[in-house]
Amino acid sequence: MSFLQSNIALIIAALASGGMLLWPLLRRSGKEVDTMVAVQLINYKDALVLDVREASEYEAGHIPNSRHIPGDKLEQRLQELEKFKDKPIILIHRSGVSSTGKAGALLRSNGFAHVRTLAGGIDVWRQANLPIVKNKRGG
Repeated sequence: MSFLQSNIALIIAALASGGMLLWPLLRRSGKEVDTMVAVQLINYKDALVLDVREASEYEAGHIPNSRHIPGDKLEQRLQELEKFKDKPIILIHRSGVSSTGKAGALLRSNGFAHVRTLAGGIDVWRQANLPIVKNKRGG
């Protein structure tokens, strides 16, 4: 019996665990940024912070100077973003499953070349003790 045949379960487990370790790196594919990169883009590249959460979530706390367009309204309001086509755009969502994948794809397909998502969403921003504004609309 060959080594592969006698150790197939061990080999499968090793491949699966290796895949799980690499998955976050492959999934990001350069489209997600952490808080440090987001702050650099905001401060040095004049990035637009686009919050695609629901209105109640946005009003409960958002990044200063962010623009709010709920994900389900983004397609109808794309013309509001035309002047930002050549600037970095950082999409903000709440942690977990988000609409930013769809929002990012929509923006990219309409000529917005520098779209990024804040990895972990607004929750990660809060955990980093970065500024949050409450009860004020940002656009």
